[in-house]
Amino acid sequence: MKKVFFKTFGCRTNIYDTQIMIDSLSDFEVVGDEKNADLIVVNSCTVTNGADSGVRNYINSVSKEGKKVVLAGCGAFSKGEELFKEKKVFGVMGHSEKENINTLLKNQMEFFQIGDLHSLDKTIVSDYRGKSKAFIKIQEGCNFRCSYCIIPYVRGDARSQDEELILEQIRKLAFNGYGEFVLTGTNIGSYGRDKKSSLGKLVQKIASIRGVRRIRLGSIEPIQIDESFKEILQEPWLERHLHIALQHTSKQMLTLMRRRNQVDKDLVLFEELASLGFALGTDFITGHPGETEEIWEEALEIFKKFPLTHIHAFTYSKRDGTPSASMKPQIRGDIAKQRLKEIEQIVHGKNYEFRKKLQVPLEVLIEEKKGDLYSGYDQFYNKIFLKSQQDLLKNWVKIEKYDIKEDENYATY
Repeated sequence: MKKVFFKTFGCRTNIYDTQIMIDSLSDFEVVGDEKNADLIVVNSCTVTNGADSGVRNYINSVSKEGKKVVLAGCGAFSKGEELFKEKKVFGVMGHSEKENINTLLKNQMEFFQIGDLHSLDKTIVSDYRGKSKAFIKIQEGCNFRCSYCIIPYVRGDARSQDEELILEQIRKLAFNGYGEFVLTGTNIGSYGRDKKSSLGKLVQKIASIRGVRRIRLGSIEPIQIDESFKEILQEPWLERHLHIALQHTSKQMLTLMRRRNQVDKDLVLFEELASLGFALGTDFITGHPGETEEIWEEALEIFKKFPLTHIHAFTYSKRDGTPSASMKPQIRGDIAKQRLKEIEQIVHGKNYEFRKKLQVPLEVLIEEKKGDLYSGYDQFYNKIFLKSQQDLLKNWVKIEKYDIKEDENYATY
């Protein structure tokens, strides 16, 4: 039986997609070390030119060791044909071909099966190797067309997964001992728009399944937090952390980025959610073309008003094939990095203040152990390190007393 290693780049959706491919294999052994593999499946990310470079560099390195490489994921659409023609990969497979992977990998001849951008997975994932929590992809694709983003062109338009398939998957995972579920997708806030449902209604049904202890949501757009979503905000099973994508706090930049959110309404929403006790995260891009010093200074002052505790910020990286790639003026990389550092420092300080003000026990799912310290995330998506004589891996613990330090929380259990 030939051995296959999966190398996953990018987002949580790719983690789920890799699991779909693993569960669809029947004639191969999946190994955890690429050195022992006959075949390497690269589940690629193509969100930036840099992501493409990372994938290409990895493919080059393992190819030199004589490994046969198959390219999957978003990069199959943007760079698959190029890499295939250059003989860098043995095969290329698109998103719709994941469930056919067993047949494709048995090919003796090179293959290029890009498939389509309309399909949805039908495989039921019932286990995640080495994971303490389960990822559930509830939808695919995006109807937004932000100027810097290539993803709608490599994942297609928004389409919602069948509700019963999602619920059946969670029932099986809960039966197998999983208590925390992370709902993921390209744009999860769009769930149900094509099925006369909504994300809020889906989450309520998930929460009614026996064994579901905590539900964590991937990134949501501000305009997608509607009344049906607000109905679940006080539920005990909803993680007390929400990640809401702003991308910027300048009205001019949001227009250039072709974003649908409005900064004044965003601030009202964030303040409302913070008043309910939520930790709040966001995405933010610095150095996008057009971000002049004047615009940045104004955006920074507005940014400081937001009650943020977490941030996924990155400097703008040109993505060929998007409108932003040809916009002017381009912003120097060192300036973009400095701006990135400024907002990260602001949010780091706000997170510390948030943790210092908390007067509640922390509910933690222990995910890993390094040395003599266990670690996991609490209901506010803050990491905590624990010392314990017990075996805590994959267990839930309630922490009443803990030390709040500037970097993380610490406790003895």
